[in-house]
Amino acid sequence: MYSKQILLGLLCIISCNLSAQTQDAESIKQIFNETLVNGKAYSWLEYLTTNIGHRLSGSVGAASAVDWSKTELANIGDSVWLQPVTVPRWIRGESEEAYIKGRGKKDMIKLNVCALGGSVGTGPDGIGGNIVEVQNFEELKALGANRIKGKIVFFNRPMDPTAIHTFSAYGGAVEQRVSGASEAARLGAIGVVVRSMGLDQEDYPHTGSLVYAAGAPQIPAIAIATKHATLLSQRLKANVDLQFFFETHCEIMPDVQSYNVIAELKGSEYREELIVVGGHLDSWDLGQGAHDDGSGCVQSMEVLRIFKMLGIVPKHTIRVVLFMNEENGLRGGIEYARIAGATGEKHIVAIESDNGGFTPRGFNMNASTEFRNKVLGWRPLLEPYGLTDFTREGGGADISPLAGTGIPLIGYMPDSQRYFNYHHTAEDTFDKISKRELELGAGSMAALVFLIDKYGTK
Repeated sequence: MYSKQILLGLLCIISCNLSAQTQDAESIKQIFNETLVNGKAYSWLEYLTTNIGHRLSGSVGAASAVDWSKTELANIGDSVWLQPVTVPRWIRGESEEAYIKGRGKKDMIKLNVCALGGSVGTGPDGIGGNIVEVQNFEELKALGANRIKGKIVFFNRPMDPTAIHTFSAYGGAVEQRVSGASEAARLGAIGVVVRSMGLDQEDYPHTGSLVYAAGAPQIPAIAIATKHATLLSQRLKANVDLQFFFETHCEIMPDVQSYNVIAELKGSEYREELIVVGGHLDSWDLGQGAHDDGSGCVQSMEVLRIFKMLGIVPKHTIRVVLFMNEENGLRGGIEYARIAGATGEKHIVAIESDNGGFTPRGFNMNASTEFRNKVLGWRPLLEPYGLTDFTREGGGADISPLAGTGIPLIGYMPDSQRYFNYHHTAEDTFDKISKRELELGAGSMAALVFLIDKYGTK
């Protein structure tokens, strides 16, 4: 039999826990209400995408985005500053051209392509010749230099359509875009064509970075729209002597200085302990960078605004970082982590939004079992807002350089089914954004920050 004192103690604990849960649920409801009724993420994103536009590192657009976001954050943060970052400068130049030519003079078909980011150009005369289709690097190497030298290599492995989590499909195909040019160049190829990283049959291409390997010749590389990749493959099967031509005008320029944009709300108890939330301010040059990653930037900015407007005084310092150069170098994330290490800053968690502005689904985590279990304990508070998936590994590219500190790295994960319709394309524009979905994402991030700030990571 329990004594009366023990029973009273247990009842007190249960009552206190229920009271805390009720208070937390009410606070989280207020967070979502604030962003859904008074949120600024959508209007911020409209300005960023339609007034400033694309923001490739080192461009005029990127510089304008830095100035604009610093001004906006100064209205809601206790302090705002710019962190210098040296970034690459790559220019696409005039529009690309590509076509296939068969046996007859009239058998010529124009194809939709774009240069891959960081590629060298072809020169004004372009390049042409026979084309060889492969699915992977193993198949390429099996063909050998005798069958590759002097030809154009066509990497045509699609993203896996059976992968329900589309980022898994992307991860299973993207290395041909990143490393295909160098792998083909080692065998004497003169150029590379890569099937775009998209799941649908589309008539617009997807750009993205390539990385030239040290010691390998640098050859021009382009992405081809998925619909035209299918067409090219069909024509090649019908005519192995098919001729392919493409012309690009891109240039690799000297590095330039840009900035990470940083703002804070100071903590009341643990001012030196940082909760970081952020996205990347740069974007590719084909669209407006609405989903990738304007949405992540304005959602992160909205976290600070929500706290400020609701009068939530955080225990820890809440820091927003808008990183520069995620798309073609990750130098903003690397420099941020370097300075944090050099100055001895103490981060307790980092959260990144870089998966689009779609409906909330949950959070990916690279974290200890202890922290995962802590977050799972908050599921009853988060599930009413569609946040149910907390099991996947992940974090974010810009916060990944902080991995060595051992802190939890968290990636906000919205629904992924439409993301690769827009990723790195001219279709990534403001009109593809749902105001409500964007605001629900901002509320989701603010709610998680609120819980971490209140209960810590241990």
